[in-house]
Amino acid sequence: MLHRELGVAGEVLLLLLLLICVRRLQGSALPAVSSYEFTAYRMQQFNLAQRTHGCRGAIVVAEARSAEEPVLTRRCVVMKVLDFTTERYLEAQRQNAAAVLILLPKNISALPHDAVQSFMVSESEALLKETLMPVYVVPEDEQLLYMYEEVKLAAAARTSSVFVRVLRSMVTATAFQILVSNNVPIKGTTDHIITTLEGVLPGTGEDAPTVVLTAHYDSYGLAPWLSYGADSNGSGVAILLELARLFQKLYSSPGTRPPYHLMFSLTGGGKYNFLGTKRWIEDNLDHAESSLLHDNVAFVLCLDTLGNSDELYMHVSRPPKTDTPMHSFIQQLEEVVSSRFPWVKVGLVHKKINLVESTVAWEHERYSLRRIPSFTLSHLEDPKSELRGSMLDTMSQVDSRKTKRNGIIIAEALARYLYSLSDKDSPKEMQVFKGQLEFHDSRVTSLMSFLTSVPRAAQLLDKEPGHILLVNSLEHEFKHYLQQVRRHAYRQDRRDPDITFFDQMNQPIVMYRVKPAAFDLFLGGCIAAYLGIVYYTIQNFSYLYTKLKAAVKSKRE
Repeated sequence: MLHRELGVAGEVLLLLLLLICVRRLQGSALPAVSSYEFTAYRMQQFNLAQRTHGCRGAIVVAEARSAEEPVLTRRCVVMKVLDFTTERYLEAQRQNAAAVLILLPKNISALPHDAVQSFMVSESEALLKETLMPVYVVPEDEQLLYMYEEVKLAAAARTSSVFVRVLRSMVTATAFQILVSNNVPIKGTTDHIITTLEGVLPGTGEDAPTVVLTAHYDSYGLAPWLSYGADSNGSGVAILLELARLFQKLYSSPGTRPPYHLMFSLTGGGKYNFLGTKRWIEDNLDHAESSLLHDNVAFVLCLDTLGNSDELYMHVSRPPKTDTPMHSFIQQLEEVVSSRFPWVKVGLVHKKINLVESTVAWEHERYSLRRIPSFTLSHLEDPKSELRGSMLDTMSQVDSRKTKRNGIIIAEALARYLYSLSDKDSPKEMQVFKGQLEFHDSRVTSLMSFLTSVPRAAQLLDKEPGHILLVNSLEHEFKHYLQQVRRHAYRQDRRDPDITFFDQMNQPIVMYRVKPAAFDLFLGGCIAAYLGIVYYTIQNFSYLYTKLKAAVKSKRE
């Protein structure tokens, strides 16, 4: 009987030792650190048109939990991109979660297309309203992925029996505390500078009409420090800069200079109601003594999100009338597409400007409000498309071949219009840009890589050295190919600002790895039991030896 009891006790101790060893083996992939500090990026926070957006909170002191947990109150909810949905985000808000921490994968191109689209939709919906719950985004690394797996395992274990849950909690569970302890209050800032660049290729004739090509260069997403805006609107900026290079060659010779002024502009604040465009138009129309926008403007072409798809949409505030320059250009564009790229769908989208709304949907609406004929060319049909404001809008969302194709379509259509090639019975399949005038896809790719090398959120572009360098480089590109280059730096009226940004967009976060208190009690109990067994064995060694010898002898007989 005693032999059997000792055997059972030994098995229990062996099981406990195995559990602890397995736990050690599982944890061996992660260095045994008690704390880990990393930088996370806070969700957008700004006021625009008397509306508040983004998260108002920054401080976090909470235990990390999976989004699959039933109870999230006062917990930091940890999610991957694949986990983040509108429903889970709203549930975290409803339960008064302490914070949400989103892990952003390093290789976004590896994510399934459906997952990317789903996250973009949830991201755009989260930005529509303000929340007091802090929301942070951080690039994945080994330590954070380990923490994520642990909280996932803890959530899965809660579906097991009570005994298994208690045993796991006592023996194997690891808790993670997330801490953001910045006691400095969040402050609003209105001293941001919005920069707009302009340059001209002068045409022949004293009273030549003007064609304006424009694109906004800033980006937008859930977290400003992680918003690179590859398609929206790095693609539009790259195409515009390549158009400047190509047409500079045509305008450099008197024999090939058309009777049109060609004006280029890169505007800031595009993601915030196109504030840079608004101020630039006001400068030219209301304050400047002479301006090309004052005089005979044929039309304004706004380039926005042109890095993918086999669709091109021309967005207008009012359909162009027959025999107008804008109508003529659209015809030229349709001819180029039908003759050289027949698989590309071209459509006209008419959307009236709602004067009751304080915000505009497309850049051309800023011009239309001042009765300047204008339209936006984009591969997006819906102005509310989630692609126009997402952290996942990286180079993986851009097709370089389609970007080049869209640039060629615009260049050929513009050349046909400027030189009136249709009136001269030129063949529809005629190519202007070939040979030395060929559209360089390698240059476009290089421009795209440069534009996405740093996040281009408007609140960063005048504050950080790398971002200031980017704007200076765009100005250098203009000066290299264009004339009369001007840089407009717009400051806001501090008494009545158009937009207010807030600081503390990047925060140091400390993650503590701790065992629950029950583990210490359990471990102490195991040690006490072990010492008790050893003490009992020593004190009664003769008795136990006699019994064990007798048991072995009887078994042999």
